[in-house]
Amino acid sequence: MATPPQYESFAAVTMLVLGLLVLLARASAAMFDDPDGGDDRDRSPDRDGEPRPETPATGAARIERRAGASDGWNDPPGVTVEDDPAKSARARDEDTPGDGPWGPNDAEVDARRSPAADALSTGALLANVAVSQGFFGVVVIGAAWFASIPPADLGVAVDDPWSVGPPALAAGAAVGVALYVANELSASVLDSTGVDYSESLRAHLAPETLRGWAVLLGVVLPIIAGFEELLFRAALVGAFAAGFGVSPWALAIASSVAFAVGHGAQGPGGVAVTGVLGFALAAAFVLTGSLLVVVVAHYLINALEFVIHEGLGVEWA
Repeated sequence: MATPPQYESFAAVTMLVLGLLVLLARASAAMFDDPDGGDDRDRSPDRDGEPRPETPATGAARIERRAGASDGWNDPPGVTVEDDPAKSARARDEDTPGDGPWGPNDAEVDARRSPAADALSTGALLANVAVSQGFFGVVVIGAAWFASIPPADLGVAVDDPWSVGPPALAAGAAVGVALYVANELSASVLDSTGVDYSESLRAHLAPETLRGWAVLLGVVLPIIAGFEELLFRAALVGAFAAGFGVSPWALAIASSVAFAVGHGAQGPGGVAVTGVLGFALAAAFVLTGSLLVVVVAHYLINALEFVIHEGLGVEWA
C-alpha cells in the first residue's frame, strides 16, 4: 500500500530552506553593498573651519597620491607629508617601486594583484554558490522523497513529453528568451529613472578564463536554475497547491515575493524586477505544469545576462 503524501512535513522543510536562503541573501546584500558611503565625521576642521585634508593612509589613497606625478608624490593642495628619508633611501636601494616612503602596504599589493588572484576569488565565489544551492536542492529533493510527494505535483510527469520531453525544452527556450528581453527592458527603465539596480554580484561571478566560463555555464548556472525553480515554483506553488488546496495563482504571488526578497543583493530595483520575473516564471509553471520549462527558461535568462553583459560587454541602456 502506497504511503500517503506528507505535505505538512514537506512544507516544514521547504519553509526552513526558504528561511535559510533569505538569511544568506541578506548576508550577500551586505557583502556587496557600496563601501564608499563613508562621511567626514573623523576629519577635524582647520583654522578656517574647513575639513583638513588628511595624509593618505591606505594603499588606495597612496596610489591616488602617486597618480599623475612624474617624479614624486602628487599631493593635493594643503597636504604636507614629511617623508622619512631613511625609508625612502632604503626603498630606492632595494629597488621596490611603488612602496613609497611608508614601505610595503597590503592594500597596495591587493590593488596591484595579478589576474590569477582575481580568478581565485571568482572561483571561490562560484564554488560557494554552487555548493550552497546544490545542498539546498538536495535537501528539498530528499524531503519530497521522504514525504512521498508525487513527482507530478512538482511538475515532473514522466509520461508527458510536454512536461519532460523536447516540447518542454522548446517551450522553456522560448519563454527564457522572451523573459530575458523583458528583464533587460525593465532594467533599462529603472536605470533611466535612477532607481538602484545593482549588478555587482553578477560582475563578481563573471570569470576571466574559458575554463571559468565553462564552469559557470555548465555547472553553476544549471544548479542555480534547478534549485530556485524547484523551491520557488515546484515546491511553493505546485506541491503546496496540490497538498493544501490553495489557488496556484495566490501561491504564485506569494512565491514571487519570496523570490524577490531572496535577491536582495541586487538593490531595490533588482528586487522589483526579480519579483516580476518570478511571477512570470510561476505563471509559466502553472500554465504548463512543467518544472523543466521554467528551469530551462531561468537558465537562459541568467546565461544570456552573463554572456551579453560580462562576456561581450554589451549594455542595453
